Amino acid sequence: MSSPGSLPVAIVGGLHVDARRAAVARLLADVPGSVVLHHDLATAPAGTVVRTVRDATGVLSAGEAPLVNDCACCALREDLVPELERIADAGGTPLAVVELWDSVEPKAMAEVVTAGGFTVTGVITAVDPALVLPYLGNGDDLGERGLAAAATDQRTVADTFARQLEYAPVLAVADSAAGSGADSPVADDEDRELLAQLHPTARQVPIGHGDPAGGAREDLARAALAGFDVEAAAAAQHPACALLPTEADAHGVATLVWHRRRPFHPERLYAALEDLTCAAARSRGRFWLADKADTLLHWDAAGGALCVESAGPWLASLPDAAWDLVPPVRRAAAALDWHPEHGDRCQHLVFTSPGLDRDGLERLLESCLLTDAEYAAGPAAWQRLPPVFDTLLEV
Repeated sequence: MSSPGSLPVAIVGGLHVDARRAAVARLLADVPGSVVLHHDLATAPAGTVVRTVRDATGVLSAGEAPLVNDCACCALREDLVPELERIADAGGTPLAVVELWDSVEPKAMAEVVTAGGFTVTGVITAVDPALVLPYLGNGDDLGERGLAAAATDQRTVADTFARQLEYAPVLAVADSAAGSGADSPVADDEDRELLAQLHPTARQVPIGHGDPAGGAREDLARAALAGFDVEAAAAAQHPACALLPTEADAHGVATLVWHRRRPFHPERLYAALEDLTCAAARSRGRFWLADKADTLLHWDAAGGALCVESAGPWLASLPDAAWDLVPPVRRAAAALDWHPEHGDRCQHLVFTSPGLDRDGLERLLESCLLTDAEYAAGPAAWQRLPPVFDTLLEV
């Protein structure tokens, strides 16, 4: 019997189905003996999730897993590790590729696989550059598109796609210029620039529709086996220490990084939320409200919809003894933002979009900060400002 650790596992996901399937086919062809494990959640209305295991020659096995608490994604979680254990026990498999169903997010599955004792050696999100802006702008609920992973799934197409894109260190990029059909959109320089600015640290590996160059084939297989740090990946997405995009402006796409040391006036920011949310295809980061000095707030917007939630305390609000309980990456991020008076409290918001009105956006953001007189009144006065964000934060 093989141990779980002896089976390398690569995760391939993404809402762009054609690109994802092309990436998986590439891995099957280029890593001889590899297999693909896929759970199809589209069958959930019938009460089951359909599991298939296949290699380059076709389907090796198929089965069903019942829903757990009316949740297809829960069924996937419970069935995934036992199925990987069966593959590991059979031996002789150099790579197990977990192909995620459309709206399943790689972060959760990477953590499930790791908790099951397996080594995740790569996480890849497959993307068609021509579809990035349409998906980022799609505020439809997943349920409306037949993409919900559970009856209670309230995610949208836009925010799900954004998280899939931003979590993976490797993007398998379809050559949409080649086209997969007469009606297929063709990516241009703006599309490719938007993708690059949304995730500037990602390694992009091209996957064409035809036979690719040997270098591209080798790159994707190497990326799938290169190694992956689940804890570091989670930290890179946490609002307190997220690895956010940097300033950029090219091919009609711009990224504005807005960083300030003064708190927001809650009422003025609340009044500006709709305009700020619609100002960019994607915006995210952390922010500081004057009436909530201890709470680090997370800003996450895509598809014209904004999610604001508490991400825990600012480190400056914690007693010194509690710092030992904070992960080193969080302490390092706080140190970079540290201010002698306010500690790590700050505004750090990033907006990325084609046609971004940088000047107008900056003016709007600045108008939401405390004025000089309000700032001079001090923290005691700030606490008395109207707590208008309480409804959003469900306080």
